[in-house]
Amino acid sequence: MATEDKNRATAAAILPLVGGAANVSSIAHCMTRLRLGLRDRSLVDDEALKAIPAVMGVVEDDTYQIVLGPGTVARVTPEFEQLVEEGGKAAPEPAASETAARPEGPASTSTSTSTSAPASADELAAQGAAMRAARKAKNATPFKLFLRRIANIFVPLIPALIGCGIIAGLNGLLVNLGWLTSVTPALAAMASGFMALIAVFVGFNTAKEFGGTPILGGAVAAIIVFPGVANIEAFGQKLSPGQGGVLGALGAAVLAVYVEKWCRRWVPEALDVLVTPTLTVLVSGLVTIFGLMYVAGEVSTAIGTFADWLLSNGGAGAGFVLGGLFLPLVMLGLHQALIPIHTTLIEQQGYTVLLPILAMAGAGQVGAAVAVYFRLPRNESIRRTIRSALPAGLLGVGEPLIYGVSLPLGRPFITACVGGAFGGGFIGLFNQLGDKVGSTAIGPSGWALFPLLDGNHGLGTTIAIYAGGLLVGYLAGFLATYFFGFGKDLLTEFDVSREPAASAVTATDGPTSPAPGPDTPAKEPAGV
Repeated sequence: MATEDKNRATAAAILPLVGGAANVSSIAHCMTRLRLGLRDRSLVDDEALKAIPAVMGVVEDDTYQIVLGPGTVARVTPEFEQLVEEGGKAAPEPAASETAARPEGPASTSTSTSTSAPASADELAAQGAAMRAARKAKNATPFKLFLRRIANIFVPLIPALIGCGIIAGLNGLLVNLGWLTSVTPALAAMASGFMALIAVFVGFNTAKEFGGTPILGGAVAAIIVFPGVANIEAFGQKLSPGQGGVLGALGAAVLAVYVEKWCRRWVPEALDVLVTPTLTVLVSGLVTIFGLMYVAGEVSTAIGTFADWLLSNGGAGAGFVLGGLFLPLVMLGLHQALIPIHTTLIEQQGYTVLLPILAMAGAGQVGAAVAVYFRLPRNESIRRTIRSALPAGLLGVGEPLIYGVSLPLGRPFITACVGGAFGGGFIGLFNQLGDKVGSTAIGPSGWALFPLLDGNHGLGTTIAIYAGGLLVGYLAGFLATYFFGFGKDLLTEFDVSREPAASAVTATDGPTSPAPGPDTPAKEPAGV
């Protein structure tokens, strides 16, 4: 009961700070973030949101995203939805007036603070917000918007991938140990059932995302996994159930959407209910069977072959490049193109060998943050930010550290990428030596990836290699940042004590005092 109260309290605290129920147009969540569609962005109080204990940070993209972390977000979102449906029990009007009055309080406080101590976590947060806004504008290209739509198709599948992946890992462990032999077949069915039908879910989500009827997208995608396709010949070859996988399902559902929209435009309303679904499934189904399944199957095979070749031959070099470039790919929005690739590899091989390498980018970020902590001993504001964000960073939630610390500082972001490169190179080297390290699902990173690890040489070896990669990433990120992440100018600007001002506010206006309500968020470090 206490946990439910806590989640509801978090939702109630968030709602007025995003403008109240009337300002929320859509609600969704992914692995770590509450994603909100907002009617008026100016009503949001970023600093007050960051001051909420459960909030790890905020990210502004096509939606306003509040980072709550894995587990927490899935519990807070239903409470938030209920509050919005009830019309906002958190009293949006007072919140709005409070927001209107807020500039007088924090603004003046922030001004006086900046005069006495210009290098603070608040200024880093402001720089991070400006960088997010610039990145959002730069990422609003047709290609990147398309990638975002692709991500919207696969992200809702992640919880099932994780759950089934962990069950698969548990089943594999029990089989290897020879335990519970009567239960392991049932566990295998649970682990494999979703993956056997994943094409149907991809088709459903694709049609929904592209503006078609979701069930028609699922119906067309179901053709791909239907056992009877084994009796059909295309391009001189017998088809096999599942051929083309998620890529074929995606293409089939997109085609179904366009066929459906064409039918809605030209078929008379009296016949629409009969003709449109029939033509949609018939036309897109025939194209899928006699074209898309074969083509998508060849592409899927090529992806698996290339990933194996890359790590078998490129090894440490390939891992170094992948681990080092992943954070810049995230900043550019191009990492979303990897989601179908991961899913295809999981569908083909049972795990994706790319995700553990890419996860090393987060390890480099953690190492860099620790180095910043030691290099700025007098800046308690930034150090407090790091202390707050570090546990989330260890679990693979890197946004608070990226936007609150390394990216605004500049050079530490680059040295964090160096740490990720060395961690990726370590895992890539073992792949080249024949010890594959993979993940049975996508989404988690950092320590949260341990339950999902799989490979070709036993679970113990796989865990040891991944743990070694994390340690290398931590160490390389720390050393690169500590020795090369700060120039004299950067140290002069940021290694400045602001504790007298901060502690004065804390001492006089502590949590028990009602006065600091609007001021406190401006004092708290970004990412809390």
